[in-house]
Amino acid sequence: MEPGRLEAFSDGVLAIIITIMVLELKVPHTSDWAALLGLAPKIGDYVLSFVYIGIYWNNHHHFFQAVKRVTGATLWANLHLLFWLSLVPLGTGWMSETDFAPLPVAAYGFLLLMAAIAYFILTQTLIAEPGRNTDLQKALGRDYKGMLSPLIYIAGIAAAPYSALVSLALYALVALIWLVPDRRIEAALNQ
Repeated sequence: MEPGRLEAFSDGVLAIIITIMVLELKVPHTSDWAALLGLAPKIGDYVLSFVYIGIYWNNHHHFFQAVKRVTGATLWANLHLLFWLSLVPLGTGWMSETDFAPLPVAAYGFLLLMAAIAYFILTQTLIAEPGRNTDLQKALGRDYKGMLSPLIYIAGIAAAPYSALVSLALYALVALIWLVPDRRIEAALNQ
C-alpha cells in the first residue's frame, strides 16, 4: 500500500483529536477578564496537548515522506499510535477538571509515555521492512530524543504525587525537545 492513504487517515484522526480538545474549553459566561483568567489553567492544559498532537502530526508527516510502502504491520502500528493519541483529550480534560490532582497528572504522563512507545514501535516496524525504507533507516540512526523522552515521562509520572507543577514542567520539556521536526529525515531525502 502507498503511504499517502495512511497519512490521510492519520491526519483526519489527529484533526478530530484537536477538535475534541477545543470543544472541552467552555466559553466564559461573563465579559470580564476574571472569567478569562479563570480559564487559564484549562487553556494552558489545552495548549500543551495541542502542541503534543502537533508535534506528532509534524513528525509523522516528515517520517512518511521517507517511506516508500507500508504493510499490514505498519497499519497496525500506526493505529496503535493513534489509539494512545486519541486518549490525550481524556487526560487533558481530567487534569483540568481536577485542578491538576496527582493521579490525573500521572495518568496524562502515562498517556504521553504510551504514545512515545507506540511511535517507537511504528518506527521500528517501518525500519524492519527489508529494502523498502532504506532512506528512513539511514536517517534515523541513533534516536537520542526518542530514547530520552520516555525517561523524562517516567520522571514526570514519578513526580506527580509530590508536585504536579514539576510533572507538567517535565512534560513541557519533552515537547520543547521535539518542537523542531527531525531534520535527519529531511537531510536523508535531500541527498
